[in-house]
Parts: sequence; C-alpha cells; structure tokens
Amino acid sequence: MLPGSVRARLRRARPLLGAVLLLAGCGPQPEPAKPPGPPPPPPRTAWPMTRGGAALSGVVARTAPARPTVLWTFTSPAPFSAEAAIANGRVYVGNDKGRLHCLDAETGRELWHFNTEDTIAAAPAVTATRVFVSSHDGRLYALDAATGKEAWKFATDQKVSSGATLVRAPQGTEDWVVLNGYDGTTRVLRAADGTTVWTYATEDHVNGAPAVVDGRFIVFGGCDAQLHVVQLADGKLAHRIPAEAYIPASIGTGGTMAFCGNHANQVVAFDVPAGKVAWTYQDRAMPFYSSPAVTADLVLIGSRDKHLHAIRRATGEAAWKFRTGGRVEASPIAFTDAVVFASTDGRLYAAALADGTERWQLELGEALIASPAFGEDLLVVGGEKGTLFALRGPP
Repeated sequence: MLPGSVRARLRRARPLLGAVLLLAGCGPQPEPAKPPGPPPPPPRTAWPMTRGGAALSGVVARTAPARPTVLWTFTSPAPFSAEAAIANGRVYVGNDKGRLHCLDAETGRELWHFNTEDTIAAAPAVTATRVFVSSHDGRLYALDAATGKEAWKFATDQKVSSGATLVRAPQGTEDWVVLNGYDGTTRVLRAADGTTVWTYATEDHVNGAPAVVDGRFIVFGGCDAQLHVVQLADGKLAHRIPAEAYIPASIGTGGTMAFCGNHANQVVAFDVPAGKVAWTYQDRAMPFYSSPAVTADLVLIGSRDKHLHAIRRATGEAAWKFRTGGRVEASPIAFTDAVVFASTDGRLYAAALADGTERWQLELGEALIASPAFGEDLLVVGGEKGTLFALRGPP
C-alpha cells in the first residue's frame, strides 16, 4: 500500500490529468493525407523569335501536343511564308504582302497591324515592349508591342529575308538586335534606338538568321558557301568554315555545335570553337531548305525529297526518316518525345523521336511552307492561301 502522502498527491493530480487527456482528445486532429491529384499542366512556353530563341535550336522542353485540334483561324489577304512569334498572350506574324498582324493568342482577334512595303519572310523578334520585324523592303522596324506604332527603323542596302535575333550585350548593359541582310552584312543594333554597334561583311547574300553559340559567337551561313563564326563582343571573325555549297536557310545549334543544310544536298555539322566540319550527311540528290531542330541526340531537318530526316547528332548517321506527300521546306519543332513538322501536302505531322513512328497527322487544306511555332500552349502555322491556324491539344 502507498503511503498516505503519496495517495493524497495522486488524488490532487487526477483532475489535472483528466483535463489534459480531455484536451488531447478534443483538440484539432491532423487531416488525413489527400490522395495525389493530377500533375500540374506544363508551363506555357514563349516563342519570341525565329526558331524559338537565340540558339535557333527549334526545341521546346515539354512533350508534344497530343492530337491537337484547331482552336481558331485567322484569314489574311495574302499567303503566309513566315514563321510566327508567340509571346505575352499574343501572336505576331507577317504575310507575303508585308503586313504584320498582332493577334490575341486565345481568340485570334486582331489587335493591330502594321504595313511594310514588301514581303515579310521571317518571324519577328518580340520583347515585353518591342516587336522587331524585318521586310523585303530592306528595313528593320521597331514597333511598340502594345499598339504597333513605329518607334524607329533601320534601312539596309537590299532586302532582309531573315528574322532578327535578340541578345544581351556581353557587358550586360543593354539589349542588342542582330540582323543579317541580303547585302551580305551582319549588323548589331542597339534595341533602344537602332544605332549600330558593329558590322561584319561577307562576300555574298545571307538569307538565314544569326544564331548565338556559347554566349560568345554569332554564327550563320550564306550564299558564299561558308559558315561564319564572328565574335559577339566586337564582330571580329573567329572562323570561316567551308560548307561546299550555299546555305539557303538559318542554321540550328546545340551546345557548341552548329548544323545546316546546303544546296549540295548535304547536312553539315560544325564544331564552332574548333572552326571545322565535324561530319557530313547525304541521302539523295535533293537539297535541304529547312532549318534543323537540334536535340541532345538528333538533328531533324526537312528536305525537298518529301521526307523529314533524323540524323544522329554525334556521328552524322541516319537514324530514321519520315515520308510525307510533299516537300518539307518548313523547319520542324522538337519536343521531348516527338517532332512536329509541316509539308506542302497541307498536313501537319507529329512523329516519335525514338523511331519516327507517326503520332498523328492533321489535314489543314493549304500547302504549308511557313514553319510552325509553339507558344502559349498553341501550335501556330500559316498556309499559302492566307489562313493562320492555331491548334491546341487536349488538356
């Protein structure tokens, strides 16, 4: 038996212990764990300039849309051969009569348009406040992104068929616009006012846009059958690499490598810092007018032989090819699982990166020469009859 003093202390403690147990039993209880919900949707991606960014890689870091359908169409008074830019809830695209359309990305409603004096053949470059659009009238126009009003313009000696590339100056103090002209000159202009930072002259026409490689080099090819590697900081030549035949379109890059098609029916890979050709691919006697999309493993490029070609990036060996019913002159988009591309047969296709098997095809009813763009969760491509198609996959 416990001593009396201990029994007395227990009697006094018992009410407190009961209160504690009561509070513990009636207090808030932890909520049961909720079952995991569906994964969040992929982040919306912008496509602010030619080939999606300054590297001109044509790559989107998400899975391809699964069996998209047409969300809206917009009819322009002239055909589309230019790629669109998509950013900040808007679609910007030029037509063959020189009109730049600014459309609401969700509805396709036109917000404003701006007329140049000749064909717009490439995507504009877009920032939060400016749209930079080139034209065959020989000018680069800087427009207010909200209203389309002209802020400044820069005139070259001949037409401009390539899109501008936006890049931050190496010192980080200002934004630059890099522009190739048909007069064979590469120019770096200040985005703020269009004044010239530096120029670099080649010996023949340049049709393709300039790419930024390794943050140090401006890289492009032209009708002189050379790949030009120019220092971003000052425009001085680093390398000039023979490409055997003229380069009709923009190159694509991945890491420190650059890739392009030429008019000798080849795809050529270049080691940019080393200034040399890494490999050459050739399949048939048909030229490559498409710009490539470049993944970690593949170089994907369209040909006038009606195929999309997938080439192993490391070796230049054929991986697979996909046949369409028309020329593949438009440049493809590489997603993490598939490649999406257009053909003059009027169809948009998706093929698995792993083996080229068809994922889907969509008949749009107009020959597609313009390259597709992807942004704001939309695939956007223009047709030769003047219809702009905006497609979206199921949620």
